[in-house]
Amino acid sequence: MASILRSPQALQLTLALIKPDAVAHPLILEAIHQQILSNKFLIVRMRELLWRKEDCQKFYQEHEDSVISASREIAAFFPDFSEKQWYEEEEPQLRCGPVRYSPEGGVHCAAGTGGPGPA
Repeated sequence: MASILRSPQALQLTLALIKPDAVAHPLILEAIHQQILSNKFLIVRMRELLWRKEDCQKFYQEHEDSVISASREIAAFFPDFSEKQWYEEEEPQLRCGPVRYSPEGGVHCAAGTGGPGPA
C-alpha cells in the first residue's frame, strides 16, 4: 500500500518503546502497532530486544526531554543508524512520497526503493 505525503517541513524522528507486558500479549501488541499506523506515523526502523533490569535503569536514569537525549536513545537501540544520513537521504523521500508500508519488515519506506537503510 503506497501513500503520498506532502509536507514542507522536515519529518522528526520519534522513538517508541513498547514495554514487555504489552509485547507479551500479541493482541495488545497488534493494537499498539495499528494505533501507531492510524495516527500516520511512519515506522522507519523496528527492533525487538531484551534488556536486563540494570540496562533499563541506566536508560531511564539518563533520559531527558531534549533532542540530544533523543539522539542518544536512538543510538542505543539502533547503533548502525545514522541520523545525519537519514535526514539527508531517507527523510526527503519519506516526506515527499510516495511511501509504502511493508508488513513483512514492519517499516515504511519510499515507494520504489528496496526498503530503509540498515536496521
